Amino acid sequence: MRMLRIFAGFPRLTRSLMPGPKRPRPARIGTHGGTFHCDEALACFFLRLLPAYQDAEIVRTRDSQLLSECDVVVDVGGEYDPQKHRYDHHQRSFRESMHSLKPDKPWQTKLSSAGLVYVHFGSEILASQLGLKEEDPVVHVLYDKLYENFVEEIDAIDNGISQWDGEPHYAMTTNVSSRVSYLNPRWNDKDQDTEPGFQKAMELVGNEFLDRLDYYYRAWFPARALVEKALQQRFEVDPSGEILVLAQGGCPWKEHLFSLEEELDVKKPLKFILYTDLGGQWRVQCVPAGLRTFQNRLSLLEEWRGLRDEELSQVSGIPGCVFVHSSGFIGGNHTKEGALEMARKTLAQQTETSACSS
Repeated sequence: MRMLRIFAGFPRLTRSLMPGPKRPRPARIGTHGGTFHCDEALACFFLRLLPAYQDAEIVRTRDSQLLSECDVVVDVGGEYDPQKHRYDHHQRSFRESMHSLKPDKPWQTKLSSAGLVYVHFGSEILASQLGLKEEDPVVHVLYDKLYENFVEEIDAIDNGISQWDGEPHYAMTTNVSSRVSYLNPRWNDKDQDTEPGFQKAMELVGNEFLDRLDYYYRAWFPARALVEKALQQRFEVDPSGEILVLAQGGCPWKEHLFSLEEELDVKKPLKFILYTDLGGQWRVQCVPAGLRTFQNRLSLLEEWRGLRDEELSQVSGIPGCVFVHSSGFIGGNHTKEGALEMARKTLAQQTETSACSS
């Protein structure tokens, strides 16, 4: 009986000393140590926007054992396997692009770790940040917009892909990838610890991405409806259908115009956009031949270029002229009627020139 009493006391004593249920350890994001680059800084920032990794520890190492213990690994490890959450792009066999992984997308730039994470989690990240569902059409539009206008540049720079063939005419050193690189320790600094700089890099590129998302969602995307309405009303402005008047100045119209012309099967491409500037004066701007060119579909008349005010009004025969840029891509007038007449006279001369040449 005495032995039983002793043993009978053990369960209660043992229970009091037993630890409670183990708390799950924070998730771990692995990436390489040493000199850092924009792509893994952005990849890590992206992952921390996801609920599964929002409190994740970032382990910066090239130790394969430590990396194997991470829940997700980016930009190191020599493996791309989304099932295992391994997102490296340095292995010789890697050839993936946005197009190869999502054939309905046109971009064929080789992906970096930032692009890989964006391909797999971008829609979830955007939907979460905007409070929308992943299936929302706005998320689809902004997913493409942010890849083409933010992430693809980082992919290309990290993979050493030039924007053009041959020597550039000038250096580009203020892009976000360059700014991240300057956060690494200088070669002659006594302290070569890269960790503080990496934290700054994540904050820099991450905040820039979120700022861009905010702009596209709150400013760029709403402009589409404005441009579409103006496009539908273009024949009320001028019988040619080649002049557009925007109800509000300052709205980003170029990309929306090009895409809407295609979607709505506009037969005669637009030549001029009229809108008001901050001072309430009217501008007449030429539609460029493409998004990334300074060439215009039709420039304002040669004899007007570089002239201002009364001299321009006399030469053009249009009252209220303010200026025409020396390149002919934009002009100004005090009134809507005057700006419209500047566009009309330019169109008329083009028509005459075309008739004479034929």
